[in-house]
Amino acid sequence: MARIVMKFGGTSMAGSERIRGVAARVKREIDAGNEVAVVVSAMAGETDRLVGFCREASPLADPREYDVVVAAGEQITAGLLAIALQAAGVPARSWLGWQLPIRSSAAHSVARIEGIETDKVLAAMARGEVAVVPGFQGVSDAGRVTTLGRGGSDTSAVALAAALKADRCDIYTDVDGVYTTDPRIVPRARKLERITYEEMLELASVGAKVLQTRSVELAMKEKVRVQVLSSFTDAPGTLVVDEDEDMERELIAGVAYDRNEAKVTLVGVPDVPGVVAKIFGPLADANVNVDMIVQNIAKGEGTTDVTFTVPRTQLPLSLDVLGRERSVINYADVLSDAAVAKISVVGVGMKSHAGVAVTMFRALADRGINIQAITTSEIKVSVLIAEEYVELAVRVLHTAYGLDAAA
Repeated sequence: MARIVMKFGGTSMAGSERIRGVAARVKREIDAGNEVAVVVSAMAGETDRLVGFCREASPLADPREYDVVVAAGEQITAGLLAIALQAAGVPARSWLGWQLPIRSSAAHSVARIEGIETDKVLAAMARGEVAVVPGFQGVSDAGRVTTLGRGGSDTSAVALAAALKADRCDIYTDVDGVYTTDPRIVPRARKLERITYEEMLELASVGAKVLQTRSVELAMKEKVRVQVLSSFTDAPGTLVVDEDEDMERELIAGVAYDRNEAKVTLVGVPDVPGVVAKIFGPLADANVNVDMIVQNIAKGEGTTDVTFTVPRTQLPLSLDVLGRERSVINYADVLSDAAVAKISVVGVGMKSHAGVAVTMFRALADRGINIQAITTSEIKVSVLIAEEYVELAVRVLHTAYGLDAAA
């Protein structure tokens, strides 16, 4: 017998027929003798609909009341799945975030889980009852409903699995696993049987949409074994594990891309100590997420250029902040480009193999793709290129690293 947390995303819960399909999957685990808790997302599109209602009511809605509204989508699917399970002969009940409770910080709409009380749920599961828990929500010390931000249901599932000491956390989604790259761009992309936490975290952070970044961070910290599966087929999925469990890992796990990038260049920045802090301090205060940073060699007149990237959606805010700080920074001009994208190659094999970056640079150069910025980590190399070359770059790199599946 195993203890399993099953998480189902919005497409899995989109309508009564699919909810009955989810109930059938849960019933199979119960019939196999396993203890099961289920975490559910709102129906596909429902959270956007609720957010729209809030914006119609007030562009500056009270964040506490905003969370009450947008958390309702998961409450509905939790209740519906419990009803569907009962109809299928499976004892089940829903547990809302405040009923467990799932304790969180008070940072409404971006709250973090601080702890989950599991005594009641464990007792129910021991009786053969399925616990259905809405993802994305918690409760603050003040007793107010909170939400965890977009993709927060993945984090809810991993956190619950850690609290329950589950054997595994199965994430059911609209893809059947983690691929070496986007199969829509590279039809010969391969599904990975296993991937390490580090690789999955890097892929999630640089554009792969399979798992939410915070959920992978939590899984790695708590050593929760996560499996990515399809809600619509019975195909084997991808297991996300510790590096020690992935004995047959490859040099490169995958190629990811992110079109949500914008480049900012400050021209004629004084080349003096402290100027970089004057640039990035105000941006940090405005909650702008800066990624790649490149500072050119100082010019003869004692100035330099500083280039960095921000999320494309934050470009207007970034330019506004820099405009207000111009007299403090004392730069000559600011240039921006929203038609860029980030391409990344990720693999724990980089730790022990040289030449990974060179392979990337040569492959792109051979196809005439110019690199505008570079950033690296122990297991990742990312480059900034013109957005028009994204698909070509992904295909070229996928082949260059030998990731194409056999024809």
